[in-house]
Amino acid sequence: MTQSTSPLTAELPPSSPLQPIDKARKVALDADSRRSRLREFQSHLLERMQAARSGSETQESQLGLLIGQSRWLLNLQEAGEIVAVDQISRVPLTHDWYLGLSNVRGTLISVIDFARYQGHALTQIDKECRIVAFAPTFSFNSGLLVSRVLGLRNVAKMTLQAPESLDQADAKRYLDSDAQVWTELSMAQILHDPRFLQVGL
Repeated sequence: MTQSTSPLTAELPPSSPLQPIDKARKVALDADSRRSRLREFQSHLLERMQAARSGSETQESQLGLLIGQSRWLLNLQEAGEIVAVDQISRVPLTHDWYLGLSNVRGTLISVIDFARYQGHALTQIDKECRIVAFAPTFSFNSGLLVSRVLGLRNVAKMTLQAPESLDQADAKRYLDSDAQVWTELSMAQILHDPRFLQVGL
């Protein structure tokens, strides 16, 4: 007498979707999906930045950044590449706001924790953090560590505020429609600060 085989068992192939998915494969697929979304966001942001720089966007757009707990606006002409944080090699006997050197597309750049540079807590590096390099026109291989890139912001729709503190007396501040304060960030002004150029202890 031959042993009967269940039709379901007989027809179920080894690669059936009913079988458990390998956990490592699922994690890899999730990581690929996140990287794909990140590339799409960065590509879209780059296109908009290039359009704003060329003047094809009539709005007064600046790059919104979250540095520590503060929101900043950066002129697109002063911004270089924006990259995810990769390995940063520490340099001995330097201030804690000088994080070290990072390889960005074959070029070594100095990475500055701008929040710490201003006297705030060290930035906790996570997947949202980015390095915003100085524009090539500065001929200065350095970049600022920011907590998050918030995309382009239309300054024309914000309200200009009066300066409130001595250390930021020359910086413009804006108030958006959500009552959030944005401070103008000048890369050129940072480079004129002697303390910025003295990274050694």
